[in-house]
Amino acid sequence: MSKIKPNKSLAYEVRPNQSIELLKELHILTQDGKMNQDSRRKLKQVYHLFQFIEPLLTERLAQQDSISLVDHGAGKSYLGFILFDLFFKEKATRSTIYGIETRDDLVNRSKELAQRLGFSGMEFLNLSVADSIVSTALPEHIDVVTALHACNTATDDAIHFALKKNAQHIVLVPCCQAEVASVLRKNKSTQLKAPLTEIWRHPLHTREFGSQITNVLRCLQLEAHGYQVSVTELVGWEHSMKNELIIASRKGQANTRARERLHELLDTLGLNEMRERFFA
Repeated sequence: MSKIKPNKSLAYEVRPNQSIELLKELHILTQDGKMNQDSRRKLKQVYHLFQFIEPLLTERLAQQDSISLVDHGAGKSYLGFILFDLFFKEKATRSTIYGIETRDDLVNRSKELAQRLGFSGMEFLNLSVADSIVSTALPEHIDVVTALHACNTATDDAIHFALKKNAQHIVLVPCCQAEVASVLRKNKSTQLKAPLTEIWRHPLHTREFGSQITNVLRCLQLEAHGYQVSVTELVGWEHSMKNELIIASRKGQANTRARERLHELLDTLGLNEMRERFFA
């Protein structure tokens, strides 16, 4: 498989060891090797995410001879394919990337592409979250779980899967968090006397605060399960508004204080009906 050749227009955009064929198949490069602005933005996001994931993979590979990685809500599997191309196919040859997706056409397309490129360490499964937890097609334990722009509650589904599979590392870029905002909006009238509700009195603030508090709750949930959590920007805001990156690594036993704070926050914000989601 050929590698990208030096090209002044792409020199600072495409990695030297990246497969040309893969980038063309993913429609990041055109057939004549060019890249439009949207593709440039998409590739920059995935490359930047790779910089965060690569050290986790390297650390895991130093401890064992293979890695299992599940990409939940994989879509067209941009992340999975680029991870495999840049890391797995040479450094983790006994390892497997599993792409989990509920749309059958995307699963079949990814299977065909992996076979065409000779990426034998990639598997694609048409499964719901509930089915993926119990499926015999997946190992009982997963080392790394990723979810890139998994929309709304799909990020929570990925967290639920990761916790059930005792994942060592979880890497999330949440997207379109609407559920908490809808509960805040619905319960607003019952809490009008509380000054705190001024934070989400206006619809725009409800949406923005709902999005932020969703990720705060997710971080507390992960900490309650013994993970060390860090939150940062994925790329500059000029590239994407869905820009929050959550990285969690399992470090020890359950954190009682984080669990208590999670309960308290749900109570304070009138989000009691969502308790099952964050404590399942």
